[in-house]
Amino acid sequence: MTTPEEWAESYGTTRKLRLGIAGARFGTGFQFHEHPNCTIQAVADIDAVARDKLLDVYGCTQGYDSLEAMLADDEVEAVFLATPVPLHAKHTLMCLEAGKHVLSAVPAAMTLEECGQMIEAVERTGLTYMMAETSYWQQHTISARKFYEEGAFGNLYYVESEYHHSGLEELYHNEDGTRTWRYGMTPMQYPTHCTAHLVGVTGERLTEVTCIGWGDDSPILKDNPYENPFWNETALFKTDRGNAMRVAVWWRGAQTGGERARYYGDKMSFYYGGPNKTPPVIVKREQTQEKDSGGFVRSANSFEEYQQVNWWETDMLPPQLRHDSGHQGSHTFITHEFIDSVIKNRKPLVDIYAAIACTAPGIVAHQSALQGGKQLKIPSFDPK
Repeated sequence: MTTPEEWAESYGTTRKLRLGIAGARFGTGFQFHEHPNCTIQAVADIDAVARDKLLDVYGCTQGYDSLEAMLADDEVEAVFLATPVPLHAKHTLMCLEAGKHVLSAVPAAMTLEECGQMIEAVERTGLTYMMAETSYWQQHTISARKFYEEGAFGNLYYVESEYHHSGLEELYHNEDGTRTWRYGMTPMQYPTHCTAHLVGVTGERLTEVTCIGWGDDSPILKDNPYENPFWNETALFKTDRGNAMRVAVWWRGAQTGGERARYYGDKMSFYYGGPNKTPPVIVKREQTQEKDSGGFVRSANSFEEYQQVNWWETDMLPPQLRHDSGHQGSHTFITHEFIDSVIKNRKPLVDIYAAIACTAPGIVAHQSALQGGKQLKIPSFDPK
């Protein structure tokens, strides 16, 4: 294991990215101030209390009462947007037009039109855009990605992912009683915690979808800015390789919470740790035969508990960031990936195309649910 001094020498530069952070809450949960190649230049929030929290967490002295004011600061090179979801696309475009690199919270956008606008701006400016998708960097997802790269799955023909998050209603109102952006949020317009489990492992694109929504008589579903009638949405996607993916984004019900995936291959399958603290499991097809309960002969399968590697303890991160962090150890990885991509002038792994590939399918899935499950095509935003 490398020491901080050894890592700094191997990294080859002492340059520090001058970062601005917009938005408290989610914005306070990262490790930019711990990274040896980053300095927090400024923070911004329209709320003074939230702004003071950002200043305190990151040990910063420069605070602004708006994103616009921070973008006027020439010392800020890049911005982490932890602002309300409906503003992500607008704020991303503002940052790019101001000449700033962007790390944005999820999802990337709310409409297909915004997806196109963002791609055009990134291509035109040549600046770095990255989406801070936690599911891409969950410890289980890093393992799944390595299994896939090694060919361990064989033909990986099906993936299913769940984002179950009951209890969000407590975040629907501010202290003064006004509604927050979460009030009535459309499930499938927040799909990336699930879609990243496929896009971030195989690189596949989701091309077609049929989606079913479920709602009730709650007044929240009858009066919200999204005109959303659903608590839960469940979608079946087809990929550009002819494979299938099921995604379930559920906000209400008798369910266990969490973000989890299962990968099914013809040689091996991998299940994340499940509800009730069940461990992650590897399933392998064996050469031996067995009989099922009906007397039919089939290939035997072996089941073994997977001992999850703490990837955050490895050389994948600078020594200062080798500790557990939010959303199943993902935050330190997001921190380093963005800083490293800007400093080294390379595309981040969750670049604008991967971000839109995770976001756009959910937008179309919701349209399918509104049409009773009609199968719809998902446009491609990748370079021609």
